[in-house]
Amino acid sequence: MSSLLELRDITKEYGGGFMSQRKVVALQNFSHVIQAEPATITAVVGESGSGKTTMARILLGLESPTSGAVLYKGKELRRHSRRERREFRRDLQAIFQDPFAVYNSFYKVDHVLTIPVAKFHLAKSKADARRMIEQALEAVGLKPEETLGRYPHQLSGGQRQRMMVARTLLLRPKVIVADEPVSMVDASLRVTILANLLQLKQQFGISLIYITHDLATAYQISDHIIVLHRGVVVEQGDPEHVVKHPQHPYTKLLISSIPQPDPDRPWGELEGEGAILSSVGVDGSGPRQAGKEAMLE
Repeated sequence: MSSLLELRDITKEYGGGFMSQRKVVALQNFSHVIQAEPATITAVVGESGSGKTTMARILLGLESPTSGAVLYKGKELRRHSRRERREFRRDLQAIFQDPFAVYNSFYKVDHVLTIPVAKFHLAKSKADARRMIEQALEAVGLKPEETLGRYPHQLSGGQRQRMMVARTLLLRPKVIVADEPVSMVDASLRVTILANLLQLKQQFGISLIYITHDLATAYQISDHIIVLHRGVVVEQGDPEHVVKHPQHPYTKLLISSIPQPDPDRPWGELEGEGAILSSVGVDGSGPRQAGKEAMLE
């Protein structure tokens, strides 16, 4: 089984310049491999400042590690040719936290969809481009006639974020880095967007790195969980094992911090799989897979 993307023993330090000798280690000895197939969802969980976004920026090639290497198809990014770099940019896409900041308010929302089509020569004509864009929007549950031709402020946060999912779908990437994609949308829309992310994996064979502070949603959609604390991996593994049998005190703290769906019942009666499923609005009586199927219905 060949690896598609690999972070190998990554460490990232900030500071230590002319004005200050103090260094801050944002990420330390982080390693992870994404195989070419099958598609998987890896959740990277931790509080603010844990190193999640630093890891994402290094993975996307937006920052260079202090030590270690990022490999794509077995070759370090820094050794890529111009053609290989372009291929990497198409195959690795991002969905960011703020569904408004990624838009230019002077342009209609169509702009974020037409630019990648033109840049990567995805369509042979304007009519072909329009068809591709409409299909991508419909795939994430948006009606083209209700979204295209509008300005960002005329759409809801959920619509703007789902358009970002549609944008990545246009490019058919191999990996998507989703950095807190549901943290700034209404709770009622989170399940819809998480279902879109699951769809990318199950229907289109796209792997995801799902970055979040929310262990409940990480448990719900991921195949593998990595828990980061102060830049260090403190626990990782199958979601069932990590959630039901946490070993590190920080993981136990994250689980204990999940809001209780019934404040009149003590946490001891709710802990475990049932509580986590309930906290994301899915019936906790069944297995985790039932929750995934419920979101996709």
